[in-house]
Amino acid sequence: MRAAAPGATLGQLWAQLVAQYGAFQSIGGVTTTAQAPYTIAAVPTQFANSTVTLTVAVSSAGQVSGLHVAEVAPSASSPASSPAAYVNRAAFTEGSVTVGSAPWALPGTLSLPNGAGPFPAIVLVQGSGPNDRDETFGPNKPFRDLAWGLASAGIAVLRYDKRTFVYSAQMAADTSITVRQETTDDAMAAVTLLRKTPKVDPARVFLVGHSLGAYLAPRIAAQVPGQLAGIAMLEAPSTPLVQLILIQEQYLASLQGSPSPQVEQQLASLNAKVALAESPSLSPSTPASELPLNTPASYWLDLRTYHALTVGANLTIPMFFSQGGRDYQVPPSELQPWETALAGHSNATFKTYPAMDHLLLDGGGPATPAEYSVPGHVDAQLVADVAAWVHR
Repeated sequence: MRAAAPGATLGQLWAQLVAQYGAFQSIGGVTTTAQAPYTIAAVPTQFANSTVTLTVAVSSAGQVSGLHVAEVAPSASSPASSPAAYVNRAAFTEGSVTVGSAPWALPGTLSLPNGAGPFPAIVLVQGSGPNDRDETFGPNKPFRDLAWGLASAGIAVLRYDKRTFVYSAQMAADTSITVRQETTDDAMAAVTLLRKTPKVDPARVFLVGHSLGAYLAPRIAAQVPGQLAGIAMLEAPSTPLVQLILIQEQYLASLQGSPSPQVEQQLASLNAKVALAESPSLSPSTPASELPLNTPASYWLDLRTYHALTVGANLTIPMFFSQGGRDYQVPPSELQPWETALAGHSNATFKTYPAMDHLLLDGGGPATPAEYSVPGHVDAQLVADVAAWVHR
């Protein structure tokens, strides 16, 4: 951890937290739980717009083994805590479900339209990071908006907490992690569960992925042949993820005008890490501290074997793509390779939303991380378009 998160890196993390959640206010009471071989300390940290629970994993030797943003609770007074205008809470009910089984059972929520059914249904798959079932970010809950908006339109929606959210310490300690453990295994389990759910039409189960979840959607569909009626890819990268990280950081640096020497040093370090992740010399024994995001080599080696555009072009099920015009994390230029790869494919639908950012919220001006702390709701036209695509 000392090598992976030196002072400059921790300072950058703190600056990102303040940008996303508002000014720091206070720290609450710390609680600890034993998850052998770790002790997990939960530190509730109050920012202007949210209470962020930071979790610190400490080994039996007393060494810090992980640091994660485990939970974000928006302020109760936040406008985003109220339903969007397109939500009709009287049109559906919600119940608790469990996705998968021990040792990786995940809590989830099923939004089920009222009536006899059978209804078309959707599994929501989050982007990167330890996301909860609502994909909570500051005061915003994009996946809750999608679930409630689509359930209001007569579509059942299953969303669940991500494995890296529920089992953060165990996942952080896994030095052989891949996107299979992070995302795809649980998404497939969710598809299986939804197809067996009463009032759900098993022939009309769809997967809707966001960001990393969108990038992996073709891979998931290929691994469950015949089980999905279609996949929707919201803000889907076409560039390999290791390169996309560099693109994002270069954009953030550009917002400062002339980057400071410290930022230039950070970019140079990231460039070296990306180059190593793409190098033929990358091996399972390459230290995670030398790679982007302090993520094990196994993760990057796994992604090397996945060619999203090729896998997507071989699918015959319907596909829906959304692209926000103000998304700096998955820039608008990422859509063109998908359009090229799927040219002539009648099963592909492409939609663009000029004002939309990466969280699927509308705004104006140059996109910045700070806007994620502004309460809002998922673009209404996107919700309507996804609903129409499912019901077509």
